[in-house]
Amino acid sequence: MRAIMHILPPERAALAAAAACAGIALFQLVLAVGAPLGRAAWGGTISGRLPARFRAASVLAMLVWSFAALVVLARVGLGPMPPAAWTTWATWVLFGLLVLGALMNVASRSPWERYFWGPYALVLAGLALVVAGS
Repeated sequence: MRAIMHILPPERAALAAAAACAGIALFQLVLAVGAPLGRAAWGGTISGRLPARFRAASVLAMLVWSFAALVVLARVGLGPMPPAAWTTWATWVLFGLLVLGALMNVASRSPWERYFWGPYALVLAGLALVVAGS
């Protein structure tokens, strides 16, 4: 872990992770307002515009990913929230969820999820690992 931190300091990892979380939040917002990207989300089984219940879930997901961006920034003292013991715990939880999400996306039948979101989540998990371990 220390070798990784020499190459990628926790502050830079947190900035990259926050940007990646913001990217997911933006994608969820686009889904929520009705963009026809159903094949790239929520299992990829819905083509075109998502139904209302999935768009509502995308609003919730957007809020969760926005909060995740704030947590990783706070973990290294860059965010609006003061660093605290709970940010360490929350960043480790985020890491675990991202690993699980990467596995689920790679196992998906959706090419978007398998070849884009799976690797995206795996890289984001690596960044969260650096931040959590700092």
